Amino acid sequence: MDSVRTAAEPVVRRSYGGPGATGEPAIALRGVVKRFGDLTAVDGLDLEVPAGICLGLLGPNGAGKSTTMRILTAQAVADAGVVEVLGYPVPRRSKHARAEMGVVPQQDNLDEELTARENLEVFAHLYRVPRERRRAAVDDALALAHLTERQLTRVRDLSGGMRRRLLIARGLVHKPRLVLLDEPTVGLDPQVRSELWGLIDGLRAGGTTVLMSTHYIEEAERLADDCALMSRGSIVARGAPAALVAEHAGERVMEHYGPPHRLAEIEGLARAAGLPTRRTGPSVSILRAERMPPSLADELGPDGVSRAANLEDVFVVLTGEKVE
Repeated sequence: MDSVRTAAEPVVRRSYGGPGATGEPAIALRGVVKRFGDLTAVDGLDLEVPAGICLGLLGPNGAGKSTTMRILTAQAVADAGVVEVLGYPVPRRSKHARAEMGVVPQQDNLDEELTARENLEVFAHLYRVPRERRRAAVDDALALAHLTERQLTRVRDLSGGMRRRLLIARGLVHKPRLVLLDEPTVGLDPQVRSELWGLIDGLRAGGTTVLMSTHYIEEAERLADDCALMSRGSIVARGAPAALVAEHAGERVMEHYGPPHRLAEIEGLARAAGLPTRRTGPSVSILRAERMPPSLADELGPDGVSRAANLEDVFVVLTGEKVE
């Protein structure tokens, strides 16, 4: 059985393209496996992230996204495979990798008794930001998160959106080359989520490499240069969001609602015409509806609702799972 690479083995260098790419992947996972008893959370995972892009790691709960994040930060050790972060083998040189990356966890673990500024000062010290640059680094992080006016407010008195922005600022206080965002907007209302999207988009535009795990389709479509769709511990598809949709779902989707027997009839008619379908609760969606022959449209009737195809359609087609 393969094992995590030993200290004697060399770091493999490869060249990759992508916006802001430096020629070396920021993250390289090859054949990574992680088991928890009888459960295989990560199963032969191959994933490489070029420097300078935002990659969305998309999948339903239990797909292995958070476990992958924990492996990258050496909070969990892979049972097999090769893990490299910023050119450093992990876990052997995880301290070096952690010093050059920022981590924004899914769970809020801010110190509630400290102010926003004090939380950042603690992490600036832990990340060994030089003393003479520490104040400026904290000021910059507060400004990035739009928290300058609340810097002296105790965390317990901040709103949920402010706390999440502070979490992101904390992961950026040392100006890392790579940022890991684990479900950065989970549980937030749409307005706060939109504010955080602007913050994350700013990182991408600035050339910082971002790996963002999410199960929000719109989040991945809006922010990611590239998406990796993850299911049952491995990657099932990889590419730019628009390219994945075009390849696997087409341009348009026609949704039909009705009783089970009617949905089964629609599925049969669509498949007979060579069109893929997906079933979700009380509806059935016909993918690649732009290719629907007029005779089928007449047979289905006018009760269908047309919409643009999206990444969730792709995911369901490839895995049978719904991203939720």
